[in-house]
Amino acid sequence: MEVLKKYISLVIIYFFNCLPIKKNKVFLFSYYGSQYGCNPKYITEYILKSYPKDYFDLVWAFNDPDSKVNIEGIRKVKTMSLRYFYELCTSKVLITNFRTTDLFVKRKEQYYIQTWHSSLRLKQIEKDAEKNLPPNYVQMAKKDSKKCDLLLSGCDYSTEIFKRSFWYDGEIFKHGTPRNDILANANNDLRSSILSKLNIPETCNIALYAPTFRKDKNLDVYNIDFAKVKETLAKRFGGEWIILVKLHPHLMSMSNQITANDLVMDVTQYDDIQELLSITDFLISDYSSLVFDYSVTKKPCFLYVPDLDDYTQNDRGLYFDLKELPFTKVLSNEELMRKIQSYDDTVYRKELESFLSEIGTYEDGYAAKKMAARLEEICFCKERRVMNEAA
Repeated sequence: MEVLKKYISLVIIYFFNCLPIKKNKVFLFSYYGSQYGCNPKYITEYILKSYPKDYFDLVWAFNDPDSKVNIEGIRKVKTMSLRYFYELCTSKVLITNFRTTDLFVKRKEQYYIQTWHSSLRLKQIEKDAEKNLPPNYVQMAKKDSKKCDLLLSGCDYSTEIFKRSFWYDGEIFKHGTPRNDILANANNDLRSSILSKLNIPETCNIALYAPTFRKDKNLDVYNIDFAKVKETLAKRFGGEWIILVKLHPHLMSMSNQITANDLVMDVTQYDDIQELLSITDFLISDYSSLVFDYSVTKKPCFLYVPDLDDYTQNDRGLYFDLKELPFTKVLSNEELMRKIQSYDDTVYRKELESFLSEIGTYEDGYAAKKMAARLEEICFCKERRVMNEAA
């Protein structure tokens, strides 16, 4: 049945690929249509705010378009529908944050922008992690990289990883990641709006626990004592604290086993992790790349890694020894409470600035603006703007 579906889809694509391309049409999706988020969202939001209506024709693909409410200025299509293939085949530009499949048959006149889904990563990716990746994924990734015209990077360190591991030798757009713009530019109105959506008083301080998944699905590694964390944060920093828990999609079916208490708010279903990071005052994660996104805020970040030795030996190789990172590493609940109590913001910021300088960060808060200017050039053959201009 799957083979038949693919064959029918390829016939449909062949037909639609004969139709004219609409030069201002930009086709976007994030995590295979599961959400309105990540870099494609923030490119979209900048365009909607900064350009005349219909200057770009923005088409978003979703698995469940009806669930994506209150998103104005875009057209929505259901993934794998007839309309989906029509819009994809007649778009000038495709923007996504993950690999495309064989069902994107790129036309010569089309332009494919791969934004990826992290500014820098801790876990090894693609060719660097090839022995840990399914062979069918590796085959798909290699094909996808051949279609790619532009790849976004958040820092010099990421650029070197991409050159080595992405099976890609094309242009790398070295101007930061659009999804981090809201972390570089504090916005009180946005903060108020997000807190309101979550029914959290504006006087509350926010701690976010956002771990990644483990291959063996061991839940023991998420055994944080939330009651003591809340108490210790209040002692060290003062004020009232609320703890949010955002789990990796692979953990969604088990979230009730990790968050089944009154001490935390489970925000796993919240589409946009960047919005959650933007309201967070204290982050606890582990091996997730979002710690590098959060570093833009200069706020405290802790790594709770009770399985450090096992993870690095059996799960995925890391690009950094955790000791090289400015974030506080802890192996147990006792150490977590102790390190929160002794946290020194001056020391942390100094180490963080040194790290950001070492990796050669591009994150200046204007990545979406620079990407939109590039889109103008691609779609309308406009002369390229100076990419380093600010406001």
